[in-house]
Amino acid sequence: MLASLVVVVLLFVLYALYEVLAPILAKGASPLLVVRLMAFSLPEAFGRALPLAMLFAVLLGFSRLSSDAEIKSILAGGIAPLRLAVPIMTLSVAVALLSFVNNELLVPRVSSQAQQTQRDIVLDNPRVLVSEKAVFTDNLNRAIIVDRVLSSDRLEGIQIVHMAPGEPPREIMTADAGKLERGSATIVLFKGVRVTYSSAQVVTITNFEEARLPVRDLQASLGRSTGAGQAMRTPTSQLVSQIRENKAKGWATADLETALNRKFAEPLAAVAFGFFGVMLALYTFRAGAGVGLVWTLLLTFAYYATWSVFRVMGEQGALPPVVAAWTPDLLYVVGGAVLWALSSRR
Repeated sequence: MLASLVVVVLLFVLYALYEVLAPILAKGASPLLVVRLMAFSLPEAFGRALPLAMLFAVLLGFSRLSSDAEIKSILAGGIAPLRLAVPIMTLSVAVALLSFVNNELLVPRVSSQAQQTQRDIVLDNPRVLVSEKAVFTDNLNRAIIVDRVLSSDRLEGIQIVHMAPGEPPREIMTADAGKLERGSATIVLFKGVRVTYSSAQVVTITNFEEARLPVRDLQASLGRSTGAGQAMRTPTSQLVSQIRENKAKGWATADLETALNRKFAEPLAAVAFGFFGVMLALYTFRAGAGVGLVWTLLLTFAYYATWSVFRVMGEQGALPPVVAAWTPDLLYVVGGAVLWALSSRR
C-alpha cells in the first residue's frame, strides 16, 4: 500500500512539474519559492492519489497472493471467500476517511499558502507569467490582462477591467507599456487611457502619461486553475453556502455542485476499489487467470480517464452533478458485483 501510494503521488507530482514548475523555472523563478510551492501542493496530490493507490495495491497484492497459491491455501483452510473482503474493506473505509479529512482540513489551509507563494513568485519575477494574454486578479474584482512580459520585466499591452460579477465593466484602463515593480504589488502604467462607465454607458475618458496602480491581494495562477478546482480546496460548509448564494442570484452552479459531490465521491472511491479488487481476485483465481502489472495499470487508468470525462461534463452542465461525480465509483461497484456473480457460479 505504501509503495503504491508513493508511486501514484510521484506521478501527480511529476504532472505538476510538467504543467507548472518546469516552465516557471525556465523563466527565472526563484528555486526556493518553487520548492515551497511544490511542498504546499503535496497534500492535494496526496488526497487524489490515496484512493488510486488503494486500487493499485489491492490488485497487485491479490495478484501476488494468487500466483503464490496463497488464496488457494486460505480457501482450502475452510475460510469463506467473502471473509477475504473484511480486512480489505476495513482498510478501504480507513483510506476513504483519511482522504476526506486530508481534503477537508489540510488542503484548504495549504491552498492559501500555495496561492501566497504564487503571488511571491510573480512579484519576485514577473516573467514567470505566460508570454501572451496573462491574466491575474486582485480582491477589488479587477482583472489584469498582460499581452507580453519582456526580459527587462517591462509589460506590454496592459488592460485592467474593474467589474462586479454579473454586471457591465465599471472601469477599463489600457496602456501600451508598464512594469510590475519587483518586491511590491504596484503596476506602473505608461501612456494609457482610463474609461469609466455607468450602466454600460461611457462617463469619462482620461489620458495619462504615467499612473501607479496598487494591486491588492494579487491572485496569480501559474497553472490551469479553474473555479471548480478552487471549489475543491474550499471547506464543504463554505462551498454549500457559496452554492446557495449563487442560486439565489440566479447564477449557474453546475461546476460548484459537481465539486461538492466530488468531495465525497472521490474519497469513497477507495471503498469501491477495495470491493472491486477482492471480487476480481476471487474471479481470476477460480478462472485460473491472473492480474498482472499491465492490467493493474489499465484498470487504474480507466478510472482516471472516466473521472476526467465525467468531471468535465458535470462542470459544463452536460450531466447532473450527482451523476458526473458518482458514476466512476458506481462503475467499479457494478463491475465488482458482476465479478461476484460470475465467480459464484464456478
